[in-house]
Amino acid sequence: MSNNTEHNWNGSNILDDIQYEQQDADAFKTLMSEASESAEFDKLAAIPGSILKGNVVEVTKDFVIVDVGLKSEGLVPTNEFFDISEIEIGNEIEVYLDELENHAGQIVLSREKAERQRQWEYIINNCEEGSIVKGRVIRKVKGGLMVDIGMEAFLPGSQVDNKRIKNLDDYLGKAFEFKILKINIERKNVVISRRELLEVERLAKKKELLETIQEGDIRKGVVKNITDFGVFLDLDGIDGLLHITDMTWKRIRHPSEIVELGQELEVVIINIDREKGRVALGLKQKEQNPWEEIEEKYPQGTRVKGKIVNLLPYGAFIELEPGIEGLIHISEMSWIKNVTDPSKIVNKGDEVEAIVLSIQKDEGKISLGIKQMEENPWDNIEEKYPVNSNVKVEIRSLTNYGAFVELEPGIDGLIHISDLSWIKKVSHPSEILTKGDIVEAIILSVDKESRKITLGIKQLSHNPWESIEKTMPEGSIVKGSITKITGFGAFVKMENGIEGLIHVTELSDKPFGKVEDVLAKDDEVIAKVVKIDPEHKKIALSIKEYLLDNNQENCDDIVISTPTKEKVETDSSETSPEQSDEVIQESNEDDSPKETGHEEEGNK
Repeated sequence: MSNNTEHNWNGSNILDDIQYEQQDADAFKTLMSEASESAEFDKLAAIPGSILKGNVVEVTKDFVIVDVGLKSEGLVPTNEFFDISEIEIGNEIEVYLDELENHAGQIVLSREKAERQRQWEYIINNCEEGSIVKGRVIRKVKGGLMVDIGMEAFLPGSQVDNKRIKNLDDYLGKAFEFKILKINIERKNVVISRRELLEVERLAKKKELLETIQEGDIRKGVVKNITDFGVFLDLDGIDGLLHITDMTWKRIRHPSEIVELGQELEVVIINIDREKGRVALGLKQKEQNPWEEIEEKYPQGTRVKGKIVNLLPYGAFIELEPGIEGLIHISEMSWIKNVTDPSKIVNKGDEVEAIVLSIQKDEGKISLGIKQMEENPWDNIEEKYPVNSNVKVEIRSLTNYGAFVELEPGIDGLIHISDLSWIKKVSHPSEILTKGDIVEAIILSVDKESRKITLGIKQLSHNPWESIEKTMPEGSIVKGSITKITGFGAFVKMENGIEGLIHVTELSDKPFGKVEDVLAKDDEVIAKVVKIDPEHKKIALSIKEYLLDNNQENCDDIVISTPTKEKVETDSSETSPEQSDEVIQESNEDDSPKETGHEEEGNK
């Protein structure tokens, strides 16, 4: 049956058996019309998604029961109320109609959605992108903060402030002004920014500050960034750079040694670039420059005392007074040691004495020395170690070109490889010397300025080459042993220790293939001196010449002593064994040069 049925109140066919007054019929007609209009209104108002007004009729643990004039009361979860204790029976509130009837046949209402809807309507009606609104930060979400501006708006983390933020929690519960960046009608959300307002404010302050600031002014600033080269300070409107060289008169390696983020400093304006909007600041300029009278306070040669404050590969810095540091270079640490690491001489924190060597006032540098506190052992080195004096030294190290020796702690000398032996050809000092050996040597030269001492071992003995032409003239016969065989001949060490060369063409008077066919290393041989070169220390020997000369002498003896064949046969029985051997040897032309050499040596 339709709810819109029209009644004909004047018809006589309605309840004919009941008597009524016309006046009562008109009143009933009016009442029915009003009820119909009310039902139409309720139907229009009770559309899901609409906002209704209702009265609180009951508050339970989980729900607030609200009468919104529909066929039954609706339920609102208590967690949608900011403070449930403020809700009392009879209060009128606005609610959002979620559903006319849920699975349990109840009306579903929402207080939270109603408030959000009203907030959104307020933003749409009263704000636009670029508007300035006030709000309070209510909670932290992923990527930023949520702010109550009459409705919840999103504040990205990058838009919270114009400086570095350590913790977003510091902003919770605080109220600020914000600029609306974007309104998304479809999603019903708003994005806001606080940073843009701060930037506008900063630029205004920067412009005002650049117009009024002057060099030499004292200003307060807050450290907002620390770098390797200096510190940036916020001067309330403009950023200024405090360079590391303008932070203190003393040396520091990093600005963080004396300042920290967020620290407030009072600085001096030392330079202004109004076109580029840059300001250079100084901190040390607030104090008197300790270098102004440095030359009068620390003249060259003055003995000073200070504390080692820093060690570097090239030296140690010593603090003479606050802001005044001097450098002790590694070359000024010891007269006798070759210092490569300053920590082997001094340690950080040590109290040391030093001598002022030089001052560069404009560069802020003082050169100091600690070795000057002691006597320089090289000052009287020439008197202590005169040339040609004999000394005992310790072999400290061996190199390809010689051996370094220690005469006394810190005083080293060099024995060059050419000064090890008169007669031996030395390829490396290790052939003669060993590290740690104590040997005797002679001082050859002393260079006080360059701090060099040269010594020699061979000079302790007579130079055999000076008298070689007398002791071993050309044509003399010598004995020796083979020390080395080469493709061009063999080297022979003679009884006096000198080596001579037997060239391959002088090895034998008989044909042979190679040197090894005639001689072997360590063979004992007899040879003739054929040439001497004292200047280049060379001696040429010849086995061939010796054999030829020796054979010729034997041949002469045989011809003279045997005029007839019969005589030889007669005399042979009377010849001594030694003479018989000589004859056999002379006639045996098939013997090798090597064997001949040994036999001749034995006969001799």
